Amino acid sequence: MPKVVSPDLLTPAGYRPRVADSVLTEALRSSPIVVVDGARGVGKSWTGLRHARSEVRLDRDPGAVESAALAPVRLLQGERPRLVDEWQLAPSLWNSARSVVDAETGVGHFIFTGSAHPPDDSTRHSGAGRVMRVRMRPMSLAESGESTGDVSLGALLQGSECSAAAPQASAADVVEALCRGGWPRHLSMPAPRARALCRAYLQEVSRADIPRLGRTRHRPDGVLRLLASLSRNIATVAATSTLAEDVAGDTPPSREAVTEYLEALRMIYVVEDLPAWSVHLRSRARLRRSPKRHLVDPSLAAATLGAGPERLWRDPGYLGQAFESLVVRDLRIYAEANEASVHHYRDSNGHELDAVVQHADGRWMAVEVKLGSGARLDEAARSITKACEQIDVRRMGPPSKKLLITASGYGYERPDGVSVLPLTALGS
Repeated sequence: MPKVVSPDLLTPAGYRPRVADSVLTEALRSSPIVVVDGARGVGKSWTGLRHARSEVRLDRDPGAVESAALAPVRLLQGERPRLVDEWQLAPSLWNSARSVVDAETGVGHFIFTGSAHPPDDSTRHSGAGRVMRVRMRPMSLAESGESTGDVSLGALLQGSECSAAAPQASAADVVEALCRGGWPRHLSMPAPRARALCRAYLQEVSRADIPRLGRTRHRPDGVLRLLASLSRNIATVAATSTLAEDVAGDTPPSREAVTEYLEALRMIYVVEDLPAWSVHLRSRARLRRSPKRHLVDPSLAAATLGAGPERLWRDPGYLGQAFESLVVRDLRIYAEANEASVHHYRDSNGHELDAVVQHADGRWMAVEVKLGSGARLDEAARSITKACEQIDVRRMGPPSKKLLITASGYGYERPDGVSVLPLTALGS
């Protein structure tokens, strides 16, 4: 049953519900200011409008940016919640909004959306007690309609049984969706056209978005070469030094320049590495702390390398990496709606988990990602069990689920205690 939308909200025609809607609703009930962060093109503006009663669109109205410098409080006047879209273009609005909510009571006054951290750090750290943040990413398969969402991540974190009929979407459909990406504007496009738009997106990122951050050193060709290196190393723990060595060209950037570029790409939400899980072990193994490399959407990696579905199927090793990145994207989206976070696990004995989903109360779930079936699933089940045996469950508690995520097929419980679920049946 679709939710009834209040007629005085600014919901755009044709709006497709997002997982972030529930997160944003709760945040507006708790905080005077809600900041919605995320890369350009993920749908922040439309989602902000879905929850707003008035708006100011700084990226569409140059006069608004000038007004923000001269009379910021006037720009904040309007029915609440008021959407301030792309607020990083006028950072002075941050402190003005803080002053407004300090002088008033209640919650849900402002929705600030932004696709980059503003260069002035003071604007990012002065909202304690007044601000909640919501991260938006490209659409998950459940949001784009390519997952039934029959099995909830929240239910799995509670230990519920994993059971799902085989979805209509096939592994080929999943790879097509991977190449197209979860960008709302791409949903009705064939993969080649979407891939061209992804390449144009990264060209714009390297040419215009990073300079807006005020970086003193900036070479667009160096950024593009770094993005190509990240794409080749997606879902791996490639070190910064490895990325620097991998970046080809007549004048390869230094390790320091690569570090700067990586930070800039994080600030515009294009790069989103997966942090290592901090956990107590029962063995003498040591935890590996390196993050896994991921872009905000694996379609960007495929587009950078010029890889469509046909080419990915010819390279099963890389397709496995790209599929893992797709799973991580969706897990992050569903996890935020369940007060959970996503990590990865590696130890010095060679045990690893592709993802660990941990709830704020400590409950956790181990995840392995496998594109194949049959004997590959048996091998993955043994691997996930061995990795979980390294965890000190006296401190952490046992995992609520040991989950193998595949591209297609049924969702079921194996006799060895490992659950199998296609990504096309997973939801929030």
